[in-house]
Amino acid sequence: MIPINEEILINAIEKVSKKVVNIASVRMITDQLLHIFPIEGIGSGIIIDNQGHILTNYHVVDHARRLKVTLHDGRIFNARVIGTDNITDLAVLKIEYNSSNFNNVVNSDNKNFNTLDSIPFAELGDSDNLKVGQIVIAVGNPFGLTGGPTVTTGIISALNRNIQFENGILELVQTDASINPGNSGGPLVNTNGEIIAINTAKIPYSHGIGFAVPVNTAKTILSDLIKYGKVNRPWLGVSTIKITDRIASYYRLPTNEGALVVKIEEYSPAADAGIRPGDVIEEIDENRIQEITDLSSRIKKRG
Repeated sequence: MIPINEEILINAIEKVSKKVVNIASVRMITDQLLHIFPIEGIGSGIIIDNQGHILTNYHVVDHARRLKVTLHDGRIFNARVIGTDNITDLAVLKIEYNSSNFNNVVNSDNKNFNTLDSIPFAELGDSDNLKVGQIVIAVGNPFGLTGGPTVTTGIISALNRNIQFENGILELVQTDASINPGNSGGPLVNTNGEIIAINTAKIPYSHGIGFAVPVNTAKTILSDLIKYGKVNRPWLGVSTIKITDRIASYYRLPTNEGALVVKIEEYSPAADAGIRPGDVIEEIDENRIQEITDLSSRIKKRG
């Protein structure tokens, strides 16, 4: 049981719920007999500005041939992918507005819902000061039904969880709030209704726990995704392992801290700088390298 006044939770949910959308996708796949047929998928997203940009997960829209977005009031828009980043599992869509690509909604106030100006959008919060034990709310819109989004509550159970993906290591927020595939791409919010992370159901073994991409990670790449369609990252071009006492003793290294270089990418910045396998990277910009993730995070911050 969450030990908090329920009115606080209700207010936080109401603050963000109208900005959460359903994302329906269609992918074309080929079976073993080379027959091509469509597969439908669902996910969620959050509107982040008055231009109709939507932040969601990369895996929600990956290889999608057609995208439709359903708003809280039932309007349905076509959408297109503006930018993707599979390393952070984030993507940005944009609503394609014209007079024929949505379902009209009857409103008792006779308001004009046929413009992007009438679409509510959320402001992204700050994830740098999150605390373990903090109450959070996972919001999604997996079905695009009237009556609002689906909501689960929980606490932050861990921070800076290093999860290994095929394209790198991602530091995630861990929560015990349930995050199902349809809620993937929706926001994780605090009790003030501030967006502090983007939920992801990409982790296959996350039974009973959920993971979310910190919102400050999203904020660092949003401008690149919208402007260039991808993230322009600095890179070094090395593969390393963490130096332990045993490794330092076995290879007779002069230190038991840092990252041991085991491979250099050909024509990489590391190769051009004369770095070779067997070298030890102890610090970058006077910041000690104690974990392998320290190396990648320091390189990224130089972008």
